[in-house]
Amino acid sequence: MAIGTGDKAPEFDLEEDHGQPRVRLADYLGRSNVLLVFHPFAYTAVCTEEALDLQENLASFRNANTEIVFVSCDASAARQAWKRELGAEYTFASDFWSHGAAAKQYGVFNEDNGAPIRGTFLIDKDGIVIWSLVKDTSTQRTEMVPESLDTLRTKA
Repeated sequence: MAIGTGDKAPEFDLEEDHGQPRVRLADYLGRSNVLLVFHPFAYTAVCTEEALDLQENLASFRNANTEIVFVSCDASAARQAWKRELGAEYTFASDFWSHGAAAKQYGVFNEDNGAPIRGTFLIDKDGIVIWSLVKDTSTQRTEMVPESLDTLRTKA
């Protein structure tokens, strides 16, 4: 079962790039909100649309003191290559090893294909999920931006 609104967000420990500091929820607590976005695979049409939508709205999230962490189980090298190709300026993190650990903690890991389902969690500075959206269909784009930004505006 997926983590929901009002739940304490589980800690995550993800690799962004080999040899660089890891991406952890603890690093954001007390200083910024986090939009944690799980998606199935890099280099796919629907996931690319979502990544570009997040990039287009990055200034709005940052103005709301919110950092985006975009996560799949692809290896970090592939994620960073895809990030550069897209021109994205937010965190592309890898849940590759241990395989799917963060996705499992958030209840969005699909054991059948070894990848996350689409799950978005807006976590406030205190580590509480203040908005979430989970979709178990991999062919449908998740419209997470309008509702998550509305939640941030309401909380401010």
